[in-house]
Amino acid sequence: APGPSQVVVEVAAAGLNRADCLQRRGFYPAPPGVPADVPGLEFAGRVESVGHQVNDWKAGDRVMGIVAGGSMATRLLTEAAELMLVPAELSLEEAAAVPEAFLTAYDAIVLQGGLDAGQAVLLHAVASGVGTAGIQIADAIGASSVGTSRSAHKLPRCTELGLTHAVLVEDGQFADSVLAAAPNGVDVILDTVGAAYLSQNIKVIAKQGRLIVIGLMGGVKAELALGALLGKRASIHGSVLRSRSSAEKAELTRSFTREMLGKFVGGQLKPIIDEVMEMSDVQSAHARMDGNETFGKLVLRW
Repeated sequence: APGPSQVVVEVAAAGLNRADCLQRRGFYPAPPGVPADVPGLEFAGRVESVGHQVNDWKAGDRVMGIVAGGSMATRLLTEAAELMLVPAELSLEEAAAVPEAFLTAYDAIVLQGGLDAGQAVLLHAVASGVGTAGIQIADAIGASSVGTSRSAHKLPRCTELGLTHAVLVEDGQFADSVLAAAPNGVDVILDTVGAAYLSQNIKVIAKQGRLIVIGLMGGVKAELALGALLGKRASIHGSVLRSRSSAEKAELTRSFTREMLGKFVGGQLKPIIDEVMEMSDVQSAHARMDGNETFGKLVLRW
């Protein structure tokens, strides 16, 4: 039974994230109090029951949200304040591709990065779930976007989504191409790569720019030219969503609901799904993600 402020959700579908693959390999254990052997950081489904203090939700409501783990179960328990209403335009399978990618991108680019209309954002791994969400959020607020990918065939699809400048990373290099697209540098960088891209990120960042590091797929340690950082008065922020407190996640959910959720209704924002697969095919879904074969999200449904 749910606690006073909690909700039990019958899960219809869950999005697969790289963190699930890392957890499977033993590199990203679940935080304390979270199921250690049930992965899954996002879900969509229907409310089954609510705690006695919950007034915002009732049984049968279509909801989606993020959790610190355990979303690839048939039911989950979460705080009512961390749920979002699924827009009528989206199926539950589509909705399962929204929370992690869009909340991560919105939090990093807008809340932490302060991206504003007329500014430019650089999105690394732009064809990922977070990257494709970032393209659309930048477009929605009137900012331009530069996106990098190591896969040439993924870039035209990003341009179709509204990416302003597509950059192919060749031999690990992207700085010159980014500066050709944004001669004054980029105001915000959403970085999922980390060490391998650090020196070039500092090279392309604009004066008073913000580098938001949310992933370390390209290594954890790098040398930093502090002189360039000082000269540009730029800042580097590290960010992780999974281990935040319930209050912080609730605040992020409220902010996204207020500023962005309505944009799914008109189609200005839409989840980008590579494929919806059966939950029993979870093994092949992991293999596809490990192989970097996907464009957008993989969703697993019951």
